[in-house]
Amino acid sequence: MSKLLDIDSISVSYGSIKALREVSLHVNEGEIVCLIGANGAGKSTLLKAIVALEPITHGSIAYQGQMIAQIDENGAKKKFGVPIRRSKGLSSNLRTDEIAGRGVALVPEGRRVFADMTVEENLDMGAFLVRDDELIARKKEEMYDFFPILGARRKQKTRSLSGGEQQMLAIARALMSSPRLLLLDEPGLGLAPLIIQDIFEKIHIINREDKVTVFLVEQNASIALKASNRGYVMENGVIVLSDFSTNLLENEKVRAAYLGDS
Repeated sequence: MSKLLDIDSISVSYGSIKALREVSLHVNEGEIVCLIGANGAGKSTLLKAIVALEPITHGSIAYQGQMIAQIDENGAKKKFGVPIRRSKGLSSNLRTDEIAGRGVALVPEGRRVFADMTVEENLDMGAFLVRDDELIARKKEEMYDFFPILGARRKQKTRSLSGGEQQMLAIARALMSSPRLLLLDEPGLGLAPLIIQDIFEKIHIINREDKVTVFLVEQNASIALKASNRGYVMENGVIVLSDFSTNLLENEKVRAAYLGDS
C-alpha cells in the first residue's frame, strides 16, 4: 500500500501549551484508520493541522507524496524544500482551500452545518471549488440517493434536522468535492447508538465502493476500532500506541483505558 497521508514529527502549540508533540503517523491509500484518545488529548487539533486550520511549529505533512506543510528545526517554513518567509497565523505552505482542492475533506466535530441554509444549499457549499454545474447537480442527486432522508428534506432549513440527519448532511457536504481523503472528527458524537451504527455503515460504503480513504477521530474507541483497519492511541498530544485495530481491541491497556474493562 502507498502512503496517502504521511505525518512526520509535527508539533502544535497554543501559547506555552503544546497540544501536539512530535506526532508521526500515516494513512495508506484505501484504508480506514482511526485515532482514539480521551477528550482533550489533541485529536481534533491534529485534523485541523492537516488542513491548515492550526499552525504546526515543527515537522512535516505530506499528501500524495508532496509536502503540504514543513517547518525546519529553526522554525522556518519550507516550500518544496526551500525555506520561505513565515507569515503569522498560517499553518501550511498550502492554504486550507488549496488542500481541499487536492482532494482532502474535513467533517468537523459538532457537524458545523449552516443552520439557516437548506439541505441543498449546504451541499452547494460543499462544492464551492467545483466549477462544473452539471457535475454539482449529479453529485447532489448521488447524495440524495445515498442519504434518502436528505433528498426528502432538501428544501428544509438545516436547523430543523435531527442530530443524526445533520451528521449525514455534514458527511454529504464533504463528499460533494469528491475527496480522496475524508477526515472525520467525532462522527458519532451525541448520537443514539442506532444512528451511530448507521453512520459507520455509510462510512464503510464510502470507503469500499467510492474508494475514499478515511481517517477518523473518535472518542468511542470500540466502534472506531471495529470500523477501521489500523489505529493510533493519543494521550496528551503524543501517540503512545499504534497497531492493527484487531490487536488494539485485545490490548489490555487499551481495554482498561478506553473500552471499560477492568
